[in-house]
Amino acid sequence: MSGDVTVISGPTAVGKGTVVRALKQRHPAVWVSVSATTRPPRPGEVDGQHYWFVSDAAFDDLLARDGLLEWAVVHGRDRYGTPSAPVLDALARGERVILEIDLQGARQVRAKLPQARLVFIAPPNWDELVARLVGRGTETAEQRQRRLATAKDELASANEFDHVVVNDDLGRAVDDLVGLLSL
Repeated sequence: MSGDVTVISGPTAVGKGTVVRALKQRHPAVWVSVSATTRPPRPGEVDGQHYWFVSDAAFDDLLARDGLLEWAVVHGRDRYGTPSAPVLDALARGERVILEIDLQGARQVRAKLPQARLVFIAPPNWDELVARLVGRGTETAEQRQRRLATAKDELASANEFDHVVVNDDLGRAVDDLVGLLSL
């Protein structure tokens, strides 16, 4: 493998996707993996662009074929995973690969690809994280509570990462990430 892998992780609503999209806009050559999920699409999400939206049976098939680099049950219900083949192909081509995944997935990637760079995106503070999640308006009150409980555990695990980037200003967070990636 001649490319390199950077894992972007952090709690729900911290802005991981926004940071990765802004990075991709600035540096179109970075290759961003598309995860598979068993959850239904949110309004505006496009299959194959935001996620690969798959059935439980299709996800089970990927697992059976060892077709996932990492996977997890997230927030107690939906499964997410990174299909292996596209990532390994991109690495073989020498691409700079970005994986935007959760804490469980980051741990699995670290075990399988120890050379991977792990970057934790942190909120400026807890209240801001809660406000961002509520402001999204995409989850029920029960889903928000579940996501916030998970977020507490994720925030406590930031020390497992190689770098922490605080997303208090999008431009600054992307600048920090660009510096870490030497782009």
